[in-house]
Amino acid sequence: MDRVHSAARELGRDGWLKPWSGDNGGSCVEALRLDDGRIAVRQSEDPDGPALLFTLPEIEAFARGWPAGKAQLLSS
Repeated sequence: MDRVHSAARELGRDGWLKPWSGDNGGSCVEALRLDDGRIAVRQSEDPDGPALLFTLPEIEAFARGWPAGKAQLLSS
């Protein structure tokens, strides 16, 4: 992870996507691709809260690792 951005609102309100939304009562992860290629991730219920910044290779590694069973601690 590159860093935590103190406030997602500083990254703007437009362009955020919910690629992992589901039937979870509106609590979704939103993602935004930044101009420098990094991916910002925030909680949809707190759009002015913190955003985590990841490089594209970090996001790709996470996406590959999930189905391979490398993130069991994140699922119930």
